[in-house]
Amino acid sequence: MTAQDETFRDEDWYAEDLTGRRYVGCTFRDVDLTEATARGVVFESCTFESVRFNAAVLESAAFAGCTLRRTSLFGATLRGSKLDGSVFVGCTLRPLTVTGGQWRGVTMRGATLSRVDLSGLVMTEADLAEADLTGTVLAGCDLSRAVLRGADLSEADLRGATLEHADLRDARMRGTRLDLAGAVVLAEQHGAVVG
Repeated sequence: MTAQDETFRDEDWYAEDLTGRRYVGCTFRDVDLTEATARGVVFESCTFESVRFNAAVLESAAFAGCTLRRTSLFGATLRGSKLDGSVFVGCTLRPLTVTGGQWRGVTMRGATLSRVDLSGLVMTEADLAEADLTGTVLAGCDLSRAVLRGADLSEADLRGATLEHADLRDARMRGTRLDLAGAVVLAEQHGAVVG
């Protein structure tokens, strides 16, 4: 099933099975998708406003170039999902279970992702400026060219993360765990000559 340029408003899709559906340029306002199942669902250039994905299971789902405002993913599970180029504004993103996937170019400025396990995600060019990432597991993430300016990375785990050309200016890093490669990148960004 493919829906294009449709608006869904005040709908109750509780525990709906969205498997295999495709939505292009659609708008979702005040739609309840609590405990929905969405395997292989594709949302392309869609807008979500005050939508609830609470406890939903999104497996191999794709949010491509979408805008999500005041949307809740409380207790949701994302497995192998793509959020490429999507923008999150004022969204509830924790607790959240994430296993694999791509968040390339995602914008989550000021988002609260504290203590969420995002290990192994591809987050190249992600904008996480001013985000609360305290205690967040970013081990093995590809954060190359990501913007982490002003983010709180206190107690976060960045071991094995790729940090080439990541913008870590003014990031708070008290107790942040880094491996040697990450420490070198961080030192070089602060003007040190390593070697």
